[in-house]
Amino acid sequence: MTFLEKAIKDGYAYIVGEEGKRKITYVSSDNHTERYDDPEEQVRAEFWAELIYAYEYPASRIKLEVSVPDRVPTDRADIVVFSDDECKRPYAIVECKKDGVTDAEFAQAIEQGVGNATWVKLRADYVVIIAGATRRVLDMSDKFGVYEREENIIADLPKAYGKPQEFRFYKGAENDIKPVAREELIAAIKKCHQTLWGGGRLSPPTAFGELCKLIFVKISDEQKHRKNGEPYEFQIKTHEPSSRLAERINALYDEQKEKDPEVFTESIKVDDRVLRTVVSHLEAINLNKTDLDVKGVAFEQFMDGFFKGDFGQYFTPRPIIEFCVKMMKPEQEHDVLDPSCGSGGFLLHALDYMRGRAGEYYEKGTVDYFNYWHDFAAKHLYGIEINDEIARVAKMNMIVHDDGHTNVISHDALDSIEKMHAKNQGFKAGKFDLILTNPPFGSTINKSEKPYLETFELGNSYDKKGNKKARKNQSSEVLFIERIYQFLKAGTGKAAIVLPDGILTNASMQYVRDFILDKFQLLAVVSLPQCAFAHFGAGVKASVIFVRKRKVNEKPDDNEPIFMAAPEYIGYDATGRKTSSQLDEIVKKWEEFQKDNAPFFA
Repeated sequence: MTFLEKAIKDGYAYIVGEEGKRKITYVSSDNHTERYDDPEEQVRAEFWAELIYAYEYPASRIKLEVSVPDRVPTDRADIVVFSDDECKRPYAIVECKKDGVTDAEFAQAIEQGVGNATWVKLRADYVVIIAGATRRVLDMSDKFGVYEREENIIADLPKAYGKPQEFRFYKGAENDIKPVAREELIAAIKKCHQTLWGGGRLSPPTAFGELCKLIFVKISDEQKHRKNGEPYEFQIKTHEPSSRLAERINALYDEQKEKDPEVFTESIKVDDRVLRTVVSHLEAINLNKTDLDVKGVAFEQFMDGFFKGDFGQYFTPRPIIEFCVKMMKPEQEHDVLDPSCGSGGFLLHALDYMRGRAGEYYEKGTVDYFNYWHDFAAKHLYGIEINDEIARVAKMNMIVHDDGHTNVISHDALDSIEKMHAKNQGFKAGKFDLILTNPPFGSTINKSEKPYLETFELGNSYDKKGNKKARKNQSSEVLFIERIYQFLKAGTGKAAIVLPDGILTNASMQYVRDFILDKFQLLAVVSLPQCAFAHFGAGVKASVIFVRKRKVNEKPDDNEPIFMAAPEYIGYDATGRKTSSQLDEIVKKWEEFQKDNAPFFA
């Protein structure tokens, strides 16, 4: 039961009207009535109830829309907590904003609240500014000047007219940090990114990289061993300047970076005051105890928007990923690779699939259940991403999903495999059972810039006598086909590869198709509709091919059956709106096709 629900039950307020036309009446505040469907009013109603039950202030001393005498223009305080029954002596002034306001709007609300609290006819000891889960509390006592906005920040409003606590959140206490619902987490992530991006202060991917570092610190702080009653470190401390808070957060980060130097190699590069604002967005959330599916969907929905346009090449839509994983059915002992992993979507869904398998064999919460999928995450999931910032996003994504980040490296996947092996010994030719990938389309690899081009069979052309000649350039997706072949186990290794249709249809690409049919058994081709990647800024028509690497000396068999499908509906349209999907139906037909042609799919 929420605080507001309890207040309604106890008769302090009531809500009437149908959805969209609801009114809330605050009985204990002179029957004051407002439109409840206003998002700002919902924030105020929840905090008003929290003041009664969590902060233990008498409902009769809490008033709404209190006039501020003599202010020009006429102003009203959203909530005033008084220190006397006659409601003459203000104790705390509260300004409420809807969740998700900009930092500038939040700063404006601070000035509004401070202006009301310091006005000679409405002096108050404290100011609270609240916008959803984000809060700022200021000590307005005489020891601070009316212009102070830094040294007078406190962790939380005191309870029952007491003294300010040093911290707001203590492990095991009544006000311990709590798991949140998906929409709350999405809102918090968006606010953090907006704060870090700051309208251009950092580029969007750099801002997200910094956010990843801070979420990493937040998660590691929650996981630290501490006794009940001990405070968390990732939170605002009473009368602590932002520079001191930044020192604490950086020390936490450096401590974790030393334990796991592969995750993040750079220091936090965020202004101290900006850092404090990010902490205020996240401090109340328990990320570790927030449901795994909630975290996964929240991060994915956020990145769905973030990776559109310029960064669309780093993000493959969830329905396409889920479809590929269901078609290939990874096993717990399989070594799984995405050589162009972007934000980590294929790896995460392989992990989610394995978590589902664990639930079929063991009871959730048991050691066996955990070990089944966690061993897979830690030992069998591998990713390569050329962009350092996006590789960091993938690692963070894996951490949020409870690990699997160790074998994600930032490297050019087309460079020599020996170099990757030197970086992480898990990367070897002929190692992987399964590759799931959406390689970058359209980029050109030039021999003058990348001498490794001529080391690829497809990086050369051949005359009728078989004499080879190095090509000046080659499409990246063509080279990825050969690199996938090199990484897979001979005879049993399989791959699901998203490819532009040009490779499958253009006459000039016949040599590539010949390579595919010679090196792989082509198991299935699923032609995706035009809308598949339009939502993410890429209008290229694409298909997914499913292949098995042939054994050494294995020759193609002209009788090999190939499963073909061309779904019209894949769960979303070109604008990103949800639609029906035929993908699960295709998976079932694929399973039937394999049974009917069993000798070719052994």
